Amino acid sequence: MKKLVLATVVLAMTAGFASAQVVRLATEGAYPPFNFINDKGEVAGFERELGDEICKRAALECTWTTNEWDSIIPNLQSGNYDAIIAGMSITDERSKVIAFSDNYYPPTASAYLAASADADIKTGVVAAQVSTIQAAYVAESGATLLEFPTPDETVAAVRNGEAVAVFADKDYLRPFADESNGALVFVGEDVAMGSGIGIGLRQSDTELKAKFDAAIKSMKADGSINALIDKNFGGKGLKF
Repeated sequence: MKKLVLATVVLAMTAGFASAQVVRLATEGAYPPFNFINDKGEVAGFERELGDEICKRAALECTWTTNEWDSIIPNLQSGNYDAIIAGMSITDERSKVIAFSDNYYPPTASAYLAASADADIKTGVVAAQVSTIQAAYVAESGATLLEFPTPDETVAAVRNGEAVAVFADKDYLRPFADESNGALVFVGEDVAMGSGIGIGLRQSDTELKAKFDAAIKSMKADGSINALIDKNFGGKGLKF
């Protein structure tokens, strides 16, 4: 009887360990309000709160790490983590190499932010973050593309005169415009790009994708994603 009880306990513990799936989430940590590093050195922002809730609903144990943007997809493919939640737009080009969850943020406009209203965004030097859909757009627009590893460097390039404008997600650029007292202004027309923002996964991780999709759908249905957008974007973010 003791052997039977012991075997039952061991079996139960083994089953418990097997069901405790740990998912490693990666973000950039430099793209507020989507993601940033707070004063405690922790990942924070809209995607941190969203990711934690998705993991809770999917019954997953999730950990967070940061990775530079230009190598974030290669390191996913190499197995250094299991998913990317970093303000990444869903595009046909990216979908050739990785899979995406359902979008958790609607298709967002990209915009030009410049130091003057007459900035030459058609043929001048325009800054954009490396390996982004905005950088690809500028490269084909006729302007001279100036790429930087991080998004804050693209804004700095406009302020110090290296570029006439920066082209990026308008949701990212809006706080810089609002806080500049008129020193930085939006110019030209907004450009609609991508199919929204989603979680990036390896194409083989179909089971994990299904769990993420189910959690995201439930958050859309009960309004909790919109609530997080309102909270983190100051009421100015796009909602479902």
